[in-house]
Amino acid sequence: MLSRLQYISQGTTVEEQERNILKALQNGAEWIQLRWKNVSTEEFQDLGIKVKNYCRDFGAKCIINDHISVAGMIDADGVHLGLTDAPVAEARKILGRDKIIGGTANTIRDIQQRLAENCDYIGLGPFRFTSTKEKLSPVLGLKGYQDIFRYFQEKEIKLPPVFAIGGIQLEDMEALKNTGVYGVAVSGLIVKKPESISTIKTILQ
Repeated sequence: MLSRLQYISQGTTVEEQERNILKALQNGAEWIQLRWKNVSTEEFQDLGIKVKNYCRDFGAKCIINDHISVAGMIDADGVHLGLTDAPVAEARKILGRDKIIGGTANTIRDIQQRLAENCDYIGLGPFRFTSTKEKLSPVLGLKGYQDIFRYFQEKEIKLPPVFAIGGIQLEDMEALKNTGVYGVAVSGLIVKKPESISTIKTILQ
């Protein structure tokens, strides 16, 4: 059973990353996706080892953003792949069948691709504008989620767990849940208000 709340890590330095991740774990996060852009593989791997150990201590999942080799090397719980990252099949070959492999999607066509690739979950977004992402796909808004879920319901196509992502705030949770999403992936909100994790989890149950 996948946690309904993912914390996508934020921070430009090792210290910021560690501090934010530990705060999230201490406030009840059960799923950490380690995302740290524009650093060397060595730096990323060193942080990854620490984060995996933190996650083990708190009984949380440790998912690595993008770096398949690092996920394999540190024996993380899985990897999350963007649309321009390596194919899911390649990650599956390297990591094995037991690891969690998730993929980003922005459109119906993207979801169809992820279905064909047998992703374990889909990160669908962005819900609204977010400064966390450098090259932002078209914003979906609530209607975008409703339209996408309606399309697959009408086709009677079962989707893997879908997580809404991108600029999500506490007041968005209830409405997003009602569209059919399985959960949410949140970054900035948890950095600013780590204590909101328990509220988010209650809403999404």
